[in-house]
Amino acid sequence: MAKAKRKSMTKVTTTAKAKSRGKAVAKTKTSKTKSNVQFCNMVEKSATQSKEVYERMNASNEVEKMSAATGQTADIIRNCYLTAVKRVQDYNNKLIEFTHANTKTAFDFAQRMSGVKSPSEFLELSTELAQLQLTTLTEQAKQLTALAQQVTLATAEPLRTPLVPSST
Repeated sequence: MAKAKRKSMTKVTTTAKAKSRGKAVAKTKTSKTKSNVQFCNMVEKSATQSKEVYERMNASNEVEKMSAATGQTADIIRNCYLTAVKRVQDYNNKLIEFTHANTKTAFDFAQRMSGVKSPSEFLELSTELAQLQLTTLTEQAKQLTALAQQVTLATAEPLRTPLVPSST
């Protein structure tokens, strides 16, 4: 009899546990279902809002305006880079020209110095070269500065124009 009572108690306990598990599973399924429904609602709401924004933009030609502005901006940037490259090439060519002239002057000075016969002649040639270098370098610096300013101004010029004409 005690065995039968224990068996029935075990059966009751097992049944209670199964029911409890069933409620937990049902609860989990319910919470998953609620989460899925909430997620679906959120996605639908986002999609609806995106569609409304797109339709408003499309109706007011904003998409075309933005595309035109983007294309115009790309053209301006391309022009800035092309201008900058051209002007920097001009600057580098001028720098090479100056380097060539200065090197030629240095070789001429060395050639003249090889024929020096007295210390006074050496001092005279050295002073002449120093004066020549000072005036030449000053003039070259002015020209390079002016060229660098032109590069900067020419490169920045396209950026001064408005992208979209103001309607005010």
